[in-house]
Amino acid sequence: MPDPAASDESDDDYDGPSKTQLKKEMHELQTLGEAFAALPESRIVGLPISETLIDAVMQYRRTRSHEGRRRQMQYIGKLMRRNDVDAIREAVTAMQLGQAKDSLALHEAERLRAELIASDDALTAWTQKHPGGDLQQLRSLIRAARKDAAVAPEQRSGRAYRELFQFIKSQELANDDHGGE
Repeated sequence: MPDPAASDESDDDYDGPSKTQLKKEMHELQTLGEAFAALPESRIVGLPISETLIDAVMQYRRTRSHEGRRRQMQYIGKLMRRNDVDAIREAVTAMQLGQAKDSLALHEAERLRAELIASDDALTAWTQKHPGGDLQQLRSLIRAARKDAAVAPEQRSGRAYRELFQFIKSQELANDDHGGE
């Protein structure tokens, strides 16, 4: 008859991950897989991953039923265990960081627009930051946006308001491309 103390001792010798830990890792891979599947195809194709995983992601995008998508995502998670997860994680992070930077740039353009409409001092600061910009066009856009604001102060969506935003955004992009010169 086997000794119960000996069997307890052999159970304690197992040093592998627990079932809970394995499930947690699988769920993390599935979450990463969802973010990975949301990447544009141009970013997916260049990664050092298997063709099978790329095909699975493309199939996931074509699948319309909820249950089919759920199963396909589980399959993607399984395939990701056999691929370079670090490369996938870096691609997803880079994409999310790029989106965050774009969002911050838009908020900055909105803030600058509000300052330019509110104060002539902001125009002076703008000309110092953007010495090569079209000052005449900017003044014209600010004047028109102020006129729109005077006519309908509660409405901030006039044509001049939008054009001023586009002008600021394009100047900020050009300024960023030239290293903030």
